[in-house]
Amino acid sequence: MHRPADPAFGLIQPVRKGNAFEETVERLLHAIKLGVFPAGTRLPPERDLAEHLGVSRSTLRDGLADLQTAGYLTIQRGRYGGATVRGDLPSGTDGPGGVLPKRAEVEDALTFRAVIEPAAARLAAQAGPSEAARTHLLESLTAVTDADAARYRPLDGRLHLAIAELAGSPSLTLAVAQARSRTNDLLDRIPFLAVNLHHSNRQHAAIVKAVLGGHPERAQEAMTAHLDGTAALLRGFLLDETG
Repeated sequence: MHRPADPAFGLIQPVRKGNAFEETVERLLHAIKLGVFPAGTRLPPERDLAEHLGVSRSTLRDGLADLQTAGYLTIQRGRYGGATVRGDLPSGTDGPGGVLPKRAEVEDALTFRAVIEPAAARLAAQAGPSEAARTHLLESLTAVTDADAARYRPLDGRLHLAIAELAGSPSLTLAVAQARSRTNDLLDRIPFLAVNLHHSNRQHAAIVKAVLGGHPERAQEAMTAHLDGTAALLRGFLLDETG
């Protein structure tokens, strides 16, 4: 017998495409912040929630597990288990100054990056890099792929700059550096999510492959998809949906 849909599902949009894990985390965080799932509330069964979001149960479990690590949920396994919203939610004020960034600040940084970096990736793929530039890019990719959490973000930024440098425009490279600096300020306010790092590494590899293969459209699309995942997490963790 099919169970009726949870009323909360009317307030939670399904995941769209591309960044299933990141968007799952974003959707759940928004639902918690909006009070769709108040403190002490048990989330719907995994099967129902995964079906509504349009993601696999393994993706949902990864998201729930990382939200537990981040302090938003408690999870109990077994017949009577499930995910429950914690009563003492994180404040999200661990960044500089101890206050959440304003929505306009977050959206401006994400918009700037979404315009600059895909364009840089496209131009890099058109440029036909020298052997030395190819080697540097591959070394940058290997460095961030092998990095631990403590070294990940600086090396991640270095890879993005290496891609921009291939475009041959110092002004564009500077713009990417500025975009990355602003993004890092925001990323420093949210927890590291292991699944997201693995996903980012796969996306990095796809971007580099497109750039070195001379495929501008693929490079641009791969970079856009990569940035969309980061944007989803930043919006989920940093933006107050109650205001």
